[in-house]
Amino acid sequence: MTIKIDKKIAKYSVTKPAEPAETAQLVVPAKAESNVIQMHEKVERPDTLLGSTYKLKTPLSEHSLYVTINDMVLNPGTEHELRRPFEIFINSKNMDHFQWIVALTRIVSAVFRKGGDVTFLVEELRSVFDPRGGYFKKGGKFMPSLVAEIGDVIEHHLRVIGLIKDEALSEGQQQLIDEKRAQFEAIRANAGNNGGFPEGSQLCGKCMTKAMIIMDNCLTCLNCGESKCG
Repeated sequence: MTIKIDKKIAKYSVTKPAEPAETAQLVVPAKAESNVIQMHEKVERPDTLLGSTYKLKTPLSEHSLYVTINDMVLNPGTEHELRRPFEIFINSKNMDHFQWIVALTRIVSAVFRKGGDVTFLVEELRSVFDPRGGYFKKGGKFMPSLVAEIGDVIEHHLRVIGLIKDEALSEGQQQLIDEKRAQFEAIRANAGNNGGFPEGSQLCGKCMTKAMIIMDNCLTCLNCGESKCG
């Protein structure tokens, strides 16, 4: 609509559109600082640590190796209490491997103190193969090298302290193993030092144990349940 102005303009002002009300700012409460301590390289070593020593007797040496893993307890007495590996020592009367064993213990201990997921050490060590060939440890499990058996000890310790969770077999797998074990019960006495598995068992590629047997054209591991049916 047009408006005609007949009088002189005395003054003027610009009318601004009404500004919207300021948006209320959401106040996000600051996250409470956590007092939970995780393992990291700046954690100071206490005067006392919890330790476990494992004896390794291999056919590569007439003297045993003793692997000691010391753990630190973090957040003791709380719901966040954790037990984490802090250092490792390996001792033996055999000095043939002294140099690389000392180097290995220092490197592994440094990784332990770094914190985080240290379970990768197990696979790294167990994938080391001796060019002269491996051996079977007590129980029928194949060890490709002495380093691999040290990795096996570390895995066992990490399972004990709860850092590695056991993979439970399914109900069907466990039932199959129990049935096949029962069928071979009569010849277990002839298994000798093969860890209770039937004589002539094949090596399982999954758990590296001589526990694979053939029944009904099905190759099954009596240790971990791995099955290859044909």
